[in-house]
Amino acid sequence: MRVLITGLNGFTGRYVRQELQGHGHEVVGLAVDLTNPEAVAKEVQNLRPEGVIHLAGVSFVGHDDINALYRVNLIGTRNLLDALNKHATNVQCVLLASSANIYGNATEGVIDESTIPAPANDYAVSKLAMEYMARLWFDRLPIVITRPFNYTGVGQSDSFLLPKIVGHFKRNERQIELGNLDVFRDFCDVRAVANAYRRLVEVYPTGQTVNVCSGRSHSLREVIEIVEAVAGYQIVVKVNPSFVRANEVRSLLGSADRLRNVIGAWDSPSLRETLEWMYRSASL
Repeated sequence: MRVLITGLNGFTGRYVRQELQGHGHEVVGLAVDLTNPEAVAKEVQNLRPEGVIHLAGVSFVGHDDINALYRVNLIGTRNLLDALNKHATNVQCVLLASSANIYGNATEGVIDESTIPAPANDYAVSKLAMEYMARLWFDRLPIVITRPFNYTGVGQSDSFLLPKIVGHFKRNERQIELGNLDVFRDFCDVRAVANAYRRLVEVYPTGQTVNVCSGRSHSLREVIEIVEAVAGYQIVVKVNPSFVRANEVRSLLGSADRLRNVIGAWDSPSLRETLEWMYRSASL
């Protein structure tokens, strides 16, 4: 099918493009500002996609421009859905990338899609608001919502923690400043996420909300230890209080059972495999 990827040239978009093209799909991008409804409508009318993977958005939790989170993540998504409803009559699946951040500080047990959202920052609120808004379109568009947990890989900005850590080791630096080391995250490999998105678009489980996660949790302390083992030396870690966010989500560990029920067998490489891939690559 012809699949429109918003955020095509972003970190995730590049891997999703490769995944789709590798399985015979045609990939097109959106070359306009999502916050401009007229431009979005005209572009969708010209492209006439049969599938959509909506990745574009402000994805950094600590983003300085709070209003931009809502303009892009909420209003921009509404503009896209409105355009698709009017001009993409053959669309079979519209995959919207939300975030596991909407679960907030749900630290008890494994988080599945029935866990009650409790967003702890504006980024998470913008994504949850996007989900609620999208439900208004469920009777008009074949929408699937994904809630990816943390994921990483070669090419991710070092404003994110794992590329920052790996980058320090690649440069043979002896000291690193980080925030809270005792936060636990469920990390996926971006290549596995791209695979899940492609398969979801192919089976289009309309109306479903699906976690994308590894089902394994690691603290930042463990991440440091893994990269130390890969690089062959230890680094001095200094905790910078200014890097410790008051609204930090302490622990995220997800269940991918629903994802596997929908697309079949699926898994993400181990965190060590992903970090080693990033460390050995010619660039971050």
